[in-house]
Amino acid sequence: MSRISVRGFAVASATAVTTVGAVVGVASGAPQSTSNDNVEATAADTTLLADIPAGQQAQVQTASLTQQADAQSAQASAAAKKSAEEAARLQAAKDAKSKKESADEKAKEREQEQIASRSATRDPASFPQQSSYTVEQVKAIARQIVPADQFQCFSNIVNHESTWNYLAVNSGSGAYGLVQALPGSKMSSVGADWRTNPATQIKWGLNYMNSSYHSPCGAWSFWQANSWY
Repeated sequence: MSRISVRGFAVASATAVTTVGAVVGVASGAPQSTSNDNVEATAADTTLLADIPAGQQAQVQTASLTQQADAQSAQASAAAKKSAEEAARLQAAKDAKSKKESADEKAKEREQEQIASRSATRDPASFPQQSSYTVEQVKAIARQIVPADQFQCFSNIVNHESTWNYLAVNSGSGAYGLVQALPGSKMSSVGADWRTNPATQIKWGLNYMNSSYHSPCGAWSFWQANSWY
């Protein structure tokens, strides 16, 4: 017989031993105590057990180890689950950031391509010079320089600024030409013939709208809000 100390089994064992002792005492004629003090004192001492058979000791030890293993397994599972959830959250945030950066980069590339496409229009020097131009002739030139999807916005601005008169001069400010450049000499960056060549004025106006407002339609939106651009 050996002595073990297992919490949880101690109370039951101590109680059982006390009970057996009481029965034996009655049978032998020994004085019997009806007090529960001995039982409570024994139950309170959970670090000692009565002698029990070796086979029962093994069962108690096995049950205790099984409970410990189950508790450890549950803790490990909870920790693994928490770790997996955190890893999934971090990966989802990383994927979302990557997708946004990719979308932003593609949008920027498309914008740059559009600006480049608008700038890569027909050279004003390729149009034959004339001594004068009608409104329809000026519009025809503009259609060959301004991208089709931006022409209406460009036309709206020119209508308000000069009514398609390439010789228009603002008596108050001195702004000149189709797009009312101020001063008109700015248009010399495209051609020295800026005073008399509508193609030069159109090209300069398109460049200005692209650089300042990203497009003629961007310039038109600003014009509508401010009555100037």
